[in-house]
Amino acid sequence: MGSYIPSTPAQRQEMLQAIGLSSFRELYGDVPAEMYLDRPLALPSGMSELEAGRAVRAMAAKNRVYDVILRGAGAYDHYIPSIVKYIPAKEEFLTAYTPYQAEMSQGLLQSIFEYQTMICMLTGMDVSNASVYDGATAAAEAAAMCRDRKRRVTLVSATTHPDVINTIRTYCYGTGDELRIVPEKDGKTDPDALREMLTADTASFYVQQPNFHGLFEDAEALGAAVHEAGAMYIMGCNPIALAIMKTPRDCGADIAVGEGQPLGLPLAAGGPYLGYMATTEKHMRKLPGRIVGETTDDEGRRAYVLSLQAREQHIRREKAGSNICSNEALCALTAGLYMAAMGPDGMAQAAKQSMAKAHYLADALCAIDGVKLRYSGAFFHEFVTDMPKTEEVLSALSRAGILGGLSVEGGILWCATEKVTKAALDKTAAIVKEVLAK
Repeated sequence: MGSYIPSTPAQRQEMLQAIGLSSFRELYGDVPAEMYLDRPLALPSGMSELEAGRAVRAMAAKNRVYDVILRGAGAYDHYIPSIVKYIPAKEEFLTAYTPYQAEMSQGLLQSIFEYQTMICMLTGMDVSNASVYDGATAAAEAAAMCRDRKRRVTLVSATTHPDVINTIRTYCYGTGDELRIVPEKDGKTDPDALREMLTADTASFYVQQPNFHGLFEDAEALGAAVHEAGAMYIMGCNPIALAIMKTPRDCGADIAVGEGQPLGLPLAAGGPYLGYMATTEKHMRKLPGRIVGETTDDEGRRAYVLSLQAREQHIRREKAGSNICSNEALCALTAGLYMAAMGPDGMAQAAKQSMAKAHYLADALCAIDGVKLRYSGAFFHEFVTDMPKTEEVLSALSRAGILGGLSVEGGILWCATEKVTKAALDKTAAIVKEVLAK
């Protein structure tokens, strides 16, 4: 038993005697003897604080930190105001856990409520939950929301991020449901293929906006086709793009989800991030996780409560719509602070600058012999170029302190955010030109 247990050896022995045992080993009498570990674990000896700090710094020194990042593919290098980093680092937020006596933690509930409110404003939806683990989980949870006894098939566009597709596939495998991929055409969802695949057993269709190639999908037309077939429409949206594009609600979506990392969370080697989820009032009771609401106490003062918790800890397991448990409260607090600090105008400026710089980079690259855009559709801040020598190009950029785009089959998926300077974009194009000229 761990020494953290706040009891003395004598007290522990007294408790054992009360239940008719003489040792803790007797608690495991039904466990086969060969399962016991009767030798010390092969763990290294402990370190002093000084030694541990030195070891961690040595590991950190192996990281490559790039001055310029031109890679996105689901995680994006946006500017984060200093206040967004400072407030979540305060110990009352940093060490807080999900409150089980929720109404005792009014500050934490208020931060979640404000986050939910801003997500609803961003998506046009009626209600948001307190966030889930990441954008891929949010997409899978949304697909699970839509299924019923007669409709067990989830359709997902082939233009979706591969990690999101795999996460939804994993969820479907666990529940015995079916995932079908809707083909793409010219970098976007093939609408004719979608109409053919919308059958009576289809529960929902998921599309990413902008999609994995960076292109804007014809979201309204896709949604109309889905609803005509009696299925539900899920949109996975980049939250920065939502500052300037039509909301999922305006496009007819029943559920809006996405990766919240662009909302003030650093790249952080892949996490922790958060997945936002929002829906219409009609589907509110199927939304997984927690929903914080505003009310008044018995003295008429504003107060916050946990209004709804549709998860297995509160509902009979077989009736629970989700087994998701913890929420990403600290990440949600950070996202809420980012949206509050930037405001609608600031977020729109970040989106417009990202889009403008991506188009500038695309024009500069496509002016080089051997480089061309793979798709002709409108795009946000990512795009794919076909080009030879992709690995040589990315290696040359890396040597110059530039993290180039993501290597895809026969080309590169590029990304630009508001943080990238014109000088850095010009330097990138010059390096690509030099490599391809050899």
